[in-house]
Amino acid sequence: MLLPLIFIFFINTVSNAQQIEFWLTDPDANILFQQQPFISPNNDNQINDIIININENETYQTIDGFGYTLTGGSAMHLHNLDNTTRAQILQELFNTDKNNIGVSYLRLSIGASDLDEVVFSYNDLPPNEIDLNMTHFDLGHDRLHIIPILKEILSINPNIKLMGSPWSPPIWMKTNKNSIGGSLVSEYYDAYALYFVRYIQEMKKEGIIIDAITIQNEPLHPGNNPSLLMLDMFQALFIKQSLGPAFRKYSINTKIIIYDHNADRPDYPITILKDSDARQYIDGSAFHLYGGTINALSFVHDRFPDKNLYFTEQWVGAPGNLKGDLVWHVKTLIVGATRNWARTVLEWNLAADQNLKPHTPGGCTLCLGALTIDNNEVLSPRNPAYYIIAHAAKFVRPNSIRIESNVVSGLPNVAFQRQDDKRKVLVVVNENNSGKQTFQIQCNGKVYNTSLNGGSVGTYIC
Repeated sequence: MLLPLIFIFFINTVSNAQQIEFWLTDPDANILFQQQPFISPNNDNQINDIIININENETYQTIDGFGYTLTGGSAMHLHNLDNTTRAQILQELFNTDKNNIGVSYLRLSIGASDLDEVVFSYNDLPPNEIDLNMTHFDLGHDRLHIIPILKEILSINPNIKLMGSPWSPPIWMKTNKNSIGGSLVSEYYDAYALYFVRYIQEMKKEGIIIDAITIQNEPLHPGNNPSLLMLDMFQALFIKQSLGPAFRKYSINTKIIIYDHNADRPDYPITILKDSDARQYIDGSAFHLYGGTINALSFVHDRFPDKNLYFTEQWVGAPGNLKGDLVWHVKTLIVGATRNWARTVLEWNLAADQNLKPHTPGGCTLCLGALTIDNNEVLSPRNPAYYIIAHAAKFVRPNSIRIESNVVSGLPNVAFQRQDDKRKVLVVVNENNSGKQTFQIQCNGKVYNTSLNGGSVGTYIC
């Protein structure tokens, strides 16, 4: 009887291996990122419906990760939770096991963002003083919440990648000596380059590796608090004269990423990349989408295919609309940004309280975090950005490769192949508000029948 039992086990194992794993968010059915029954292949392998064909032979960019901006306010709310509650939510967010979502990328502010309690830099001085050698550089304010939370996150997932972005230099470096607007004074270019170097070095001393920096958050939006106006010609000048040489001098391997603003101005990164003296130091360009269209990323890629692209920020406006936000963000960012060569998709921001605080005077008053934290409670259900990122982050692990899948009207989709187990991941959204859509998926030579209700998102692993 031993041989038949082994044969039956073998058949069952093969059958299970051919099944598709399926995770669903369907707001109308109150299904919030929940695993569904496995889908078995058709017995006859017949194609008789709309079909999404996954083709691993056509490959595109490597994925660095999916995640959020860990603002100072987000870190404060997380850090103020009691030890048990904080440990639970950090495990839920960053642990990569089957019960959690495994966020793989975080963006940090270098100094304050507009979602901090106060405006600060790492080199704040009395009026009329300067510090060209960064003698008074101090991570200071970050030691309150950001650094402790990052250390806890890194203990859960030591491989998470971190990007730093400044909202403003120290105000003594600026033309208007104010946290809002102004430009970087050219005589302080070298000092500001050293400021970046010191940030990376001091974070490393804390065990925190900064994988990439952008030169300036939203350089064409000088009305935020903090903010800085930095035109393309001056960003190129700063990189080639000061930042690039400083990184080289101090053996800094952190990636330099330009622009970090809306997709309506692809000319900005293109202008900088045309400058060969600046281009030699640049890894790629970063985008937001409060203006323009997502295919602008491909416009930049087509001109400089050797340079990487990143999608680094998109907000969900309070109070949020799960169905509408889910469809737009998955269609436009998880699918759209990655189909246009982005290596990351990051939502803004990780956490806020019920009053959407903290924020600086003049900072964002309607930015809804992925989490709402009320005193010592993380509210459920989570907010739209949580589910948007979960559908990709949990399954499309860093170093996955985007692969080909055909465009289907009404069913925006994108496919990836993981590098660890070579399984394929397909994210699909039914962008119609109402109406169930049946379709098929062709993967590994097998055909599978499935469906999504209007306004729902499915992630399929085969």
